[in-house]
Amino acid sequence: MKPDVNPSSHASAPFDPQQLSRALLDWYGQAGRDLPWRQTRDPYRIWLSEIMLQQTTVAAVIGYYQRFLENFPTVEHLAAAPQEAVIDLWAGLGYYARARNLHAAAQRVVEDFAGSFPAEIDELMSLPGVGRSTAGAISSLAFERRAPILDGNVRRILCRLFAWQDAPRSSRAEKQLWLWADLLTPGQQVHDYTQAIMDLGATVCTPRSPDCESCPLSSFCQARRQGIEQELPLKPKRKKVPVRTEAALLICRDGSYFVRRRQASGLLGGLWEFPTISVPEGKPPEQQAAQLLRDQGVSGRLKSLGKIEHLYSHFRLELHLFHANLAEPQLVNEESGDWCPADELENLALHGAHKKGLTLLGG
Repeated sequence: MKPDVNPSSHASAPFDPQQLSRALLDWYGQAGRDLPWRQTRDPYRIWLSEIMLQQTTVAAVIGYYQRFLENFPTVEHLAAAPQEAVIDLWAGLGYYARARNLHAAAQRVVEDFAGSFPAEIDELMSLPGVGRSTAGAISSLAFERRAPILDGNVRRILCRLFAWQDAPRSSRAEKQLWLWADLLTPGQQVHDYTQAIMDLGATVCTPRSPDCESCPLSSFCQARRQGIEQELPLKPKRKKVPVRTEAALLICRDGSYFVRRRQASGLLGGLWEFPTISVPEGKPPEQQAAQLLRDQGVSGRLKSLGKIEHLYSHFRLELHLFHANLAEPQLVNEESGDWCPADELENLALHGAHKKGLTLLGG
């Protein structure tokens, strides 16, 4: 679906947009970050970096980006890989739907576009996991097409530049901020401008304590003029975070632990986990863990290892871990999982809460 891009003439600014873009480009020439994906115009590498950078910091991404390219140097390599291999390599980066979409998008590029990434926004947005802002970034960075972006950094910059004193993610804000993003995007040097505005948000116009003294756009900034730069963007009202309680079994046999892979779709799809069961409110975790052990077709004495807490984007998990040593040669339900030696658990693509629980094994 082609995005409804409004012409920039429908937006206005209390400053000259050309002067602003020139000030930003001059700053970028001096202060721009040296990042691995900036050494290329290859749309595959740019797309890979943009997907990884969604909701993730640059510092966390660099190692993953380099390992992905070592394993999947081209979009054809990525498309041909098993989904499990992609998810295993993604483990620890979070928001795992991105990994599944990454794999599906690579297959679409190979099947529908003969292995060449499209340059047009609407065609890029047809790829799984590619929204309007990511499509704009790929189009501008790889193909030098004039395409605005509106990632978290740009959204914050625009809220401050124009002193937007309303919810930053309302439908009204979405429409207006895209208009301003389009207004400020220059017709020339789009690649550098796109990199520059992302860098500005990451290093200067930060969420907390923006460095207005060194900001190249401080003279244009309406929030700075009004003394409200620290207050913008407005913070959303905090919602009560629901709590989920689960029990997990660390079943040990001959120095190995039984693990199973989660279903490919859904939350944390494709990652490994210890056998896990939900704990309804009011029920003892020990009781549920004992039931889960029976469900595995074995019996044994459970030892409580303790509890860990893990925060996800929309809930908090309380995970109770129990250890069980087995003397039996096999698990009845062994076909649902596999045995992993204890010294390899750290390198297994366990989801975050279970990997955090490994710290309790030494207790």
